[in-house]
Amino acid sequence: MNDSETQIEELKKRILAFAQERDWEQFHSPKNLSMAISAEAAELMEHFLWQSAESSRHDVMENPLREKITEEIADILIFAFEFANVAEIDIASAITEKMKKNAQKYPINKAKGTSAKYTEL
Repeated sequence: MNDSETQIEELKKRILAFAQERDWEQFHSPKNLSMAISAEAAELMEHFLWQSAESSRHDVMENPLREKITEEIADILIFAFEFANVAEIDIASAITEKMKKNAQKYPINKAKGTSAKYTEL
């Protein structure tokens, strides 16, 4: 499987089936899943602690770090997809709507090349 050949719905179904086969749905409340996402995100961040931005850009392409961060991002996404399953959130629709809102908050003519928050533009 790869990004260009896989649909979001297929991934959601595979993740749900994995949890159901193990009877893990009982543990997958929105509270627990949100905490799991946060914990996995912290594990991802740990790999970059004390690195410069430039170093982190280089290191993500090199093993053994690349292998480790690939697993961490997979963990984050698995929990996020399972959260979407539990909360009955259509991921593609949610992303589309959020990107529309972001485009309004961060118009190109004001936001291009700056990291300022939309309230500061």
